[in-house]
Amino acid sequence: MTEIDTATIRREIVVQAPIERAFAVFTERFGDFKPREHNLLASPIAETVFEPRVGGNIVDRAEDGSECRWARILAFDPPDRVVFSWDISPQWRIETDPEQTSEVEVRFVAEGPDRTRLELEHRHIDRHGPGWESVAEGIGGDQGWPLYLSRFAGLLPAA
Repeated sequence: MTEIDTATIRREIVVQAPIERAFAVFTERFGDFKPREHNLLASPIAETVFEPRVGGNIVDRAEDGSECRWARILAFDPPDRVVFSWDISPQWRIETDPEQTSEVEVRFVAEGPDRTRLELEHRHIDRHGPGWESVAEGIGGDQGWPLYLSRFAGLLPAA
């Protein structure tokens, strides 16, 4: 399911995993499902690190040792939700002004002991300023959140 309105993208997926496992896979293995081709660095990505705490970051580390911090962890509430900023501008460069960034909330909802629904909401996309629609199109399109969630689901049994 996808919904695109003026400034919010919503996606959800159901996986056959307990809520704690789904949350752990999302946060601990973020680099295993984030597409390596989504790269703002000059060198190929060696790893993507999700720092599991408020004040942490999501960081791409390149093979040449350079780093790109493209998100800040705003809320970390295992196993129920995580919120992080999206610090990437409409020009697909790092945005250093927090007032011009959007945010992503990911909620994990137990549908049973071994079944979890992940609800992703990427909101306030219009904060990116002129050209924000291209951000919405990019993250809402097939190579955006649908690709991330499909790869995330591939790390767990299908529901």
